[in-house]
Amino acid sequence: MITLFARLFIKNYRDKEKPEVRAAYGMLSGGVGIFLNMCLFLGKLFAGLISGSIAIMADAFNNLSDAGSSVITMLGFKIASAKPDREHPYGHGRMEYVSGMLVSILILLMAVELIQSSVKKILNPEPMTTSVVTIVILIVSILVKLYMMCYNHFLGKTLQSSAMQATAKDSLSDMVSTGVVLLCTLLYWLSGINLDAYCGILVGLFIFYTGVTALIDTVNPLLGQAPDPDFVKRIKEIIEREPDILGIHDLVVHDYGPGRVMVSLHVEVPASGDMLETHDMIDNVERTLEEELGCPATIHMDPIANDDERTQELRETVSNILQEIDSVITMHDFRIVPGQTHTNLIFDVVIPFQYDMSKEELIEQIQSELWKRNEQFYAVITVDRD
Repeated sequence: MITLFARLFIKNYRDKEKPEVRAAYGMLSGGVGIFLNMCLFLGKLFAGLISGSIAIMADAFNNLSDAGSSVITMLGFKIASAKPDREHPYGHGRMEYVSGMLVSILILLMAVELIQSSVKKILNPEPMTTSVVTIVILIVSILVKLYMMCYNHFLGKTLQSSAMQATAKDSLSDMVSTGVVLLCTLLYWLSGINLDAYCGILVGLFIFYTGVTALIDTVNPLLGQAPDPDFVKRIKEIIEREPDILGIHDLVVHDYGPGRVMVSLHVEVPASGDMLETHDMIDNVERTLEEELGCPATIHMDPIANDDERTQELRETVSNILQEIDSVITMHDFRIVPGQTHTNLIFDVVIPFQYDMSKEELIEQIQSELWKRNEQFYAVITVDRD
C-alpha cells in the first residue's frame, strides 16, 4: 500500500536520497500510521470495555500513543526537509533523530503507565469477560502491526532513517504485547485462569525494553557515532582509483542528518608531482565523491618524497618496527630532517581506540627500537586514534 501511495502522491519517488522526497515518504508513512493506529485504538477500546481487561485497555492506549508518535515523526521529517538558513547552515536533517528520540520516550512512558496499571489490578483484582469479537479484534491488530512493522522497517532501511526504524521497533513490540494479551485472553476463555494483570506487567516490561533500544539508536547519531564501515570503504575505493594517491588518513565523516553527510580527509601525493596537476586531480576526486555518494568532500594533500631513496629506506625501517610491535599499527606523513649530529624521523602512527599500550609507552618503545638501529635517529611522533 505504501509503495502504491508513493507512486501516486510522491513526485520522483525513486530519488529517496533527496531531502524533499525523504520528507514526502516520512509524511506518507506518518499519515498511514495515524490512520491505522486510530483504527486499532477504537477496536481495542471497544474490546477492552466489553471484556473488562486491563491488558487490552492498556494495549488500546498504547496504539493511541503510537498515533501521537506518527504525528511526531511527520513533524520531524517536515522540519528536517527545511532548507539551510543563517542559524543552521548545514540544514535541519538531525530533526529526524530528535523525532525518533521523542517517539522512544513516548514508548517508555507508555510502558511505565502500563506496568503501574497492571500492579494496581493485581492488588485490586476485577472479573473479566471475553468473546469471539474480542479475540478477532486482537488477531486483526497483530496482522495490522505486522504490516506496519514491515513497511516501516523497509523504509527505515532504504532511507537510513532512525525515526522510521524506531517506529518499526515500536510496531514489533506492539505485536508481541498484543500476542501475549491474546494468549491470556484465550487462556481465560478456555480455563477461567485470569492472568490479565500479570500479562500487563510482562507486556509493559517488553515495551520498556523496546523503548530503551530505540532510544539508543536515535541518541547515538546525535552524540556523534562512528560512521558506517561500508560507507568508509566506498570512500576509500573511490579515492584509490587515482594511481597518484599513495595513501589516505585522517578521514572524518561529519553527519548532519540522513542525506546530509560531509567528509574531510588527507591524502598522500608525490612531492615531485606538478602542483597544478595534483590540485586538479584532488578536485576531480572531490567531485566524484559528491556525485557517487552525495557527500561534499574537503581533501588536504600531504606531499611525500617517494622518489628519495634515503627517505624510503628509513620509512621501511620504521614500518618494520611498527609491525614487530603490533600489526594493527599503521603510519603516515613520514619525512626526515637530516642533520650533522642526528636525524629526525617525523611521522604519525595510528592505533585503535581500544589499545592496551598508552601513547607514551608506544612512543618510548618505537624510539628504543630506532636507537637499536642507529643512535642518531630521533623520532618525532604524533599518535592518532583510528
